[in-house]
Amino acid sequence: MYSTRVSQYVNAPRSDVYQALVDADAIAKWRVPTGMSSQVHEFDAREGGSFRVSLTYDAPGPAGKSGSHTDTYHGHFAELVPGERVVEVFEFETADPALGGTMTMTTTLTDADGGTEVVIVHDGIPDVVPAADNESGTRMALANLAALVEAE
Repeated sequence: MYSTRVSQYVNAPRSDVYQALVDADAIAKWRVPTGMSSQVHEFDAREGGSFRVSLTYDAPGPAGKSGSHTDTYHGHFAELVPGERVVEVFEFETADPALGGTMTMTTTLTDADGGTEVVIVHDGIPDVVPAADNESGTRMALANLAALVEAE
């Protein structure tokens, strides 16, 4: 297991960015890497509330963690601090023991140059998931978040 840390400047106030972290429709739009589509099955944004999301590869080639072309994960919100932090605990839905185990994603928001610095730390990532892939996917998602929030 390992951890990654990725950050992105967003030219919007923390309150707007936070809202995009706890809104199912926004999650479906931004928390998806390029080349994939997202489906939010369940999303109860409160401490202890659960979520379930599937990411599906647009192209038929890549293999998914949960199905032939899909990564599905589920979990719960461990901590919600409005305008500051979201902590999510989740796991892949998979029969592969190498991809099993609980991961934690902590998103922290701080004021920066008239906007918001967003930092996402993933802890407990299975070793079989390449760190470069996790970091690249997170960067793509954060770029989507910035585009979504800055457009509003």
